[in-house]
Amino acid sequence: MRQSNSITGNFDWPLFAVYLIIIAMGLATVYSAGYDPENPSIFSFSKIYGRQAMWVGISLFLGLLVFLIESDIYRKFSIPIYAVTIGMLVVVLFMPAVHGARSWLGFGSFGIQPAEFAKIGTGILLASYLGSINLRQQNIQTVLISLAILGLPMSLILLQPDAGTFVVFTAFFFVMYREGVTFDPLILKVVNLIPGIKFKQTWVGTHFIPILFMIIFLSVATLILGHTPIEFDYFGLKVIDGYFRIGIGLVVICIVGYVIMRLIFPRRDRKRALIIAVLSLIFTTTYTAGVKFGFDQLANHQKLRIELLLGIYEGDMEGIEDGVDYNRNHAMAAVGSGGFSGKGYRNASLSSTRTNHVPESDTDFIFCPFAEEWGFLGSAVLVMLYLFMMLRIVIIAERQRSTYNRVYAYSVVIILFYHFAINIGMNIGFAPVIGIPLPFFSYGGSSMMAFSIMLFILLKLDSQRKDVLN
Repeated sequence: MRQSNSITGNFDWPLFAVYLIIIAMGLATVYSAGYDPENPSIFSFSKIYGRQAMWVGISLFLGLLVFLIESDIYRKFSIPIYAVTIGMLVVVLFMPAVHGARSWLGFGSFGIQPAEFAKIGTGILLASYLGSINLRQQNIQTVLISLAILGLPMSLILLQPDAGTFVVFTAFFFVMYREGVTFDPLILKVVNLIPGIKFKQTWVGTHFIPILFMIIFLSVATLILGHTPIEFDYFGLKVIDGYFRIGIGLVVICIVGYVIMRLIFPRRDRKRALIIAVLSLIFTTTYTAGVKFGFDQLANHQKLRIELLLGIYEGDMEGIEDGVDYNRNHAMAAVGSGGFSGKGYRNASLSSTRTNHVPESDTDFIFCPFAEEWGFLGSAVLVMLYLFMMLRIVIIAERQRSTYNRVYAYSVVIILFYHFAINIGMNIGFAPVIGIPLPFFSYGGSSMMAFSIMLFILLKLDSQRKDVLN
């Protein structure tokens, strides 16, 4: 790789500009939400807005350092970078629990969240690995190594436990799908172990996204129907169980599917049609039973949050214990109170940290004070800024000559999308409350530094894309 003589090279100024706008708006919102008239200076480090101003300054400084480093360093040292972030995830498991989770490494009065930086290490190593192989000749080793790169940090994060960050890491599977990594070799190896079955190819891996949506639909349907009991007589036996109804429905669906395949498939393929029908029945019944079992293992407050999200229960209207739906209801009330044009800057009443009407209104629910102050119009502007940022990164990804650069760029944009969609969804009642920040906006040093480093690495790689020879 040849390096450009210019420091900025082909620097993407539009992406950098929208980054600065968003962090400025975020800092202003943190200042407004936590404003203390006795400490009005934004540089009052005893207040959250003073510390946030410090984190913004540190993040910009780190971003500059990242940009000055040679771009091929990240590829050459992808394994050590990944190993350091994994090491931090291991160390944090031995730290004292905070709010029931071991997610923070403490340094005096400050702390960092290693899981935020693990996203960078994972993205760099995944990009380095996928950029070094021929994806047209992928095999079981390719799939297993890719899964290991993702599975190790995800397992450690699950041990903390940090469900929100664990969900965000699933974004990397979409990156793999985008680059053509399929699970076909692994699935074929497992399926062909069954006596009498010899498939030469399978459509499961190459249709990963449709199957994923099917699994999501099946999970939601299982929970909704399973929590809608119905009483009926079954040969004199009264049954009150929604899951029983699901089982009967799955059997009927598979029988009908088999009959249709018998009519459509040629005679020589009818055995395969039967095999597919039986495997589908085994999978769907096993999966729905697994969903029920997994749901039953959750803590009560986690179950209730899922049930509230799916509309199975309606919060306090159904007599659910106080506090279970508190965050969601108060967040939606704060967002709605902003109306069309908002109440004005520093006029938020419901979502101010002084009233504590909306808990964590400076971190997970930072969108609430912003929406209350600026209303629908301001919220639309903020959403458009994020959409512009993500669209810009997609454009950057598509113009890369290097597979490494492209994979890393898509890793950045899909992680940003996850955070953006889930965080906004939490604030307006469209997503479960799993506690992840709004990028560049929420209060927090780990999030601000990690996302800034992630973005500046992308800016550096893109600025020297024309120097890449392979």
